[in-house]
Amino acid sequence: MAIKKIKDVLSCNEVHREELLTLLKIEARLITIRDIMQASSFLIQDAQYVQGSYRKEYLKAYTIAFITRIKEVKEHQLNDNGFLDVQEVQEAISLLLKQENEVTGADGFDPAFFQIYKIISIYTTFILDEPVHPVGTPFPGGLKVKYDGEKFLCPVKERQKENPGAVCGFCIAEQDPEMI
Repeated sequence: MAIKKIKDVLSCNEVHREELLTLLKIEARLITIRDIMQASSFLIQDAQYVQGSYRKEYLKAYTIAFITRIKEVKEHQLNDNGFLDVQEVQEAISLLLKQENEVTGADGFDPAFFQIYKIISIYTTFILDEPVHPVGTPFPGGLKVKYDGEKFLCPVKERQKENPGAVCGFCIAEQDPEMI
């Protein structure tokens, strides 16, 4: 069966990293400069609810994490084309599609941002083997995602893992033990 969209992975028995990246590239190429501007505007509006003390750092981190990474997806060249754990990929895609269905039409929903969010969440997790939020991403209280040389550590993973609006459930970062 030929897969043409990210959601098609839900009916696959296996998936190679290259197949998934190809799908992400196709979806990323559909993102226009207008979509990027709209998503950036959404981030700025959303940041008004973030503590003033770290709003600038928040905007910078999220702009890099989500907006500018679209270009990276389009240009990424693989070094490894191994099989991915299809169940993990399917669970991640299912969660993202469920989140999208729940927020579509809701006040403040931005389809451009959500499409970027979906692509980047899958890309960082399954193509880069990195956390969705890059190292250094700030969280309230001066907390940040870290890399200890072996694993990625998130200060809020345990508190957000069951949050249906978060991607923590499939993000590869582990809970930072210093923040429990």
